[in-house]
Amino acid sequence: MNVDYLISLILTAAALILAIVIHESAHALVAYLLGDKTARSRGRVSLNPLNHIDPFGTVILPLLMLAAGGPVFAFAKPVPVYLGNLKHPKRDEVLVALAGPASNILLAVIAALLARILLATAGSSSALLAVVPHVVNFLFTFLSVNLSLAFFNLIPLPPLDGSSILVPFLRGRALQTYYEIQRYAMPILIIVLYLLPTVLHIDLVNLYFRFTYYPAANALLSFALGI
Repeated sequence: MNVDYLISLILTAAALILAIVIHESAHALVAYLLGDKTARSRGRVSLNPLNHIDPFGTVILPLLMLAAGGPVFAFAKPVPVYLGNLKHPKRDEVLVALAGPASNILLAVIAALLARILLATAGSSSALLAVVPHVVNFLFTFLSVNLSLAFFNLIPLPPLDGSSILVPFLRGRALQTYYEIQRYAMPILIIVLYLLPTVLHIDLVNLYFRFTYYPAANALLSFALGI
């Protein structure tokens, strides 16, 4: 295996685990602040990856997807939230769901800011010049991973956060239809991620990212590089 590829893989895995841990902790923290202590009592407001990692969803599934050569999808253990404990259940459900993607967007902004500062000050120290390219490379990877995680989770299919954001706004037949679709969420994700691009050459996720992830990533990278 190519050494550069292996290093890139390790950096991406580290960035993804950190992004997922903070994403899940954000859900748990906002739920706690809004009245539901369940997730906090179970140790989910924590930066310890072991409190969040799902053996299949965080480790086995991404490895299988990586081996298959397709897009990589990972998820952590669901954060337990009891709507009855929230102060304003309908509103707060949306806020808890938004907390995860919002935390990832904030992390991406911080990564861009740190990269800009490092690149601007690198010339003042020979020691920094040797280290900065590696650190900035990780920060750019971290930026990309967080934006991908944020926008992917906003897709309105369970177990993604977008479903919890959408449901409170649906009524009557629309809500019933949505619940019927929920039962087939995982097969739908597999079809969208793999079968449509491979068989019909229709990449819906890439089309969605073209209007969400790519503009955001380009803007932050341009800011980091000072261009």
